[in-house]
Amino acid sequence: MDFVKPFLMGIDAGTGGIRVGIFDRTGNPITLKSRECTTRFPKYGFVEQDPGEWRECLVCATREALSESGVDADDIVAACVDGTSSTVVALDKDGSYLRNAIMWMDHRATAQAKKIFDTGDPALKVCKAGLSAEWFLSKILWLKENEREVYDKTRYFMEQADYITYLLTGIPSASRTHTTHRWFYNSRERAWPCEFYRSIGLEDAIERFPETITGLSEPVGTISKEAAATLGLSPKTIVTGGGTDGYIAPLGSNVLEPGKATLIGGSSHVVVTFVEGTKNIPGMFGSYYDIVIPGLDVIEAGQVSTGTMVKWYKDQFTKSYELEAERAGISHFDLLSKKAADIPIGSEGIIVLDYWQGNRTPYTDYNLQGAIWGLTLKVTPAHVFRAMLEGVAYGTENILRTLGDNGVKIHSLYANGGFVNSELWLKIHADVSNAHVYVLEFPEATIIGSAICAAVGAGVYDSLVDASNSMVRIKHVVEPDRENHEKYQFYFDKYMRTYDAMRDLMHEMSYKQKNQES
Repeated sequence: MDFVKPFLMGIDAGTGGIRVGIFDRTGNPITLKSRECTTRFPKYGFVEQDPGEWRECLVCATREALSESGVDADDIVAACVDGTSSTVVALDKDGSYLRNAIMWMDHRATAQAKKIFDTGDPALKVCKAGLSAEWFLSKILWLKENEREVYDKTRYFMEQADYITYLLTGIPSASRTHTTHRWFYNSRERAWPCEFYRSIGLEDAIERFPETITGLSEPVGTISKEAAATLGLSPKTIVTGGGTDGYIAPLGSNVLEPGKATLIGGSSHVVVTFVEGTKNIPGMFGSYYDIVIPGLDVIEAGQVSTGTMVKWYKDQFTKSYELEAERAGISHFDLLSKKAADIPIGSEGIIVLDYWQGNRTPYTDYNLQGAIWGLTLKVTPAHVFRAMLEGVAYGTENILRTLGDNGVKIHSLYANGGFVNSELWLKIHADVSNAHVYVLEFPEATIIGSAICAAVGAGVYDSLVDASNSMVRIKHVVEPDRENHEKYQFYFDKYMRTYDAMRDLMHEMSYKQKNQES
């Protein structure tokens, strides 16, 4: 393939590691390299990573991408970083990190989240169902109350993507996507809600935030000489504002109007859609004004443990299939999918609640736990595997129905992330939600979304809409089957009623576990 200059770099900082992609101006991927990061679980509900390892992974992945692509560093006109949301990095006055990063999925700050939500401040209208323990402010309040020395020494609190942007440029900045949807920054007025921060005991936190707040594609600076030498990049390369992976993914999915939703399936599931005007829907996050596409608000929803839950089951309970998969010359996951495809809709009566790390939306309850019921002696590992895929799809449908009941109808899902490699899972989503599922030609929408931001920041395109229209293409569509959709109604009803039946028991078990480990 003949690639068209200039070239763009997208950097995706995910739970699993750091990925670096190089794209041409039409969106063709030239290379994509990744390095895995180690995730630590020091206590129940605690999840951490070492920012120093992020730097090592960034260096290795960038150098490998440059080497494999054969691209001259001078031809990469811009780079942009997306990353997980509410992953807390605390830096001292010299720019060194003071502790391991508290990852987005960490929910140690459950008590702090409740304390913040109980203030009833008007700023909380964007999270009517409750404030998540995942959210940035919950975690820095936890740090203030539990690790005061770290809090007091902190010069800058940053998100993961902004920290990597800082490594690239040496310039402290915060993305407007992060600050608006997790730090309660008022993007309409471009101001912090100081009274709200005072009411929750974080009035001194604002002075610990970067002064520069950047929108998507707005230039932060160029790559520093030190970073250029370490990474092999050009100091002329522009670094643009990036931010939350789930909010950049709609650009990489070409989901730019109401009625469509980006469905990101990786370690977790994220649903992002646009609406005209402000809509604060119970159980959802948002809406957030003008932070991706000018003139449209963003509504966000999601499930905490989807891919991680399925991987956990595959790794822990289906070892007997590994040898069979090896003999067949296919992956362990593909063998399970093949066997699960032969099992009827509803997995012959098995229901899975996808709450391995709690529920993000619509319940915003991190004291919920996973559940599997309906087991009989007939059940095989493939039955449970299919039931897990279905349980995740039921969780997505719960989100879509909540949106629909509040006037936000979704007719199309644009799938991206690791789960697009499973035709079975995509088909289950299409049938459960009776929605068309569009699969992208390049399914890693977050990283190409970052490249789209970079392209606009470098002046390759005039707007994010123009860049997305030019750089994103659809590969195929998974059509829903109405008969299958009707069959799923019985099982979806049982999924919903299982939450009602198990909620109190799960709370009791969660509190017991936390008390044992405290």
